[in-house]
Amino acid sequence: MPTDPLAWETLDSRVAYSCPGFVVVNETVQLPDGTETDFDYLSEPASVAVLPFTPADDVVCIEEWRQAVDRVNRGLPVGTTEPDDATLEAAARRELAEETGHEADALEPLVTVEPANGIADSLLHLFVARGCRPTAEQDLDHDESIRVRTAPFDDLLEAVGAGEIRDGRTVLAVTYYRLFVDGDAEK
Repeated sequence: MPTDPLAWETLDSRVAYSCPGFVVVNETVQLPDGTETDFDYLSEPASVAVLPFTPADDVVCIEEWRQAVDRVNRGLPVGTTEPDDATLEAAARRELAEETGHEADALEPLVTVEPANGIADSLLHLFVARGCRPTAEQDLDHDESIRVRTAPFDDLLEAVGAGEIRDGRTVLAVTYYRLFVDGDAEK
């Protein structure tokens, strides 16, 4: 039984829909006032995103077709964790290599967030990669269309501020990095 007076009690849970990459869960819940109702949410594996810097301090970016918004999206390498990933860092290194053909000398955690906790159980782990160099060809999934580009960090920050970059994971990584990691450089 939940201990917080705001907590809902889950009475029943089932997978309502399943497809590669995620499932939709349907739960019967009891609200704090005793009302019973249904609640649906998307459930997916944890994902990783990488803010990759080259030795010259440019950022390795991707341009990728995003069918849900019907356009090419400018952003960062992102992907879900896979069963063979021993750690989150291994997943981040794998995604960086697969989507960009780059490897990093060093990788460090930036922040972990729940990007849509009102409708999904998603966890996003953001990393900063340093010393990224192209070492191989991309190894894209069958449904990925990705172009690799580099850009100065300040250009990305400006594009975020202007609303030109709308991918939430990229916006979060760039602004969080500026506020909490790189922001001290200007003081």
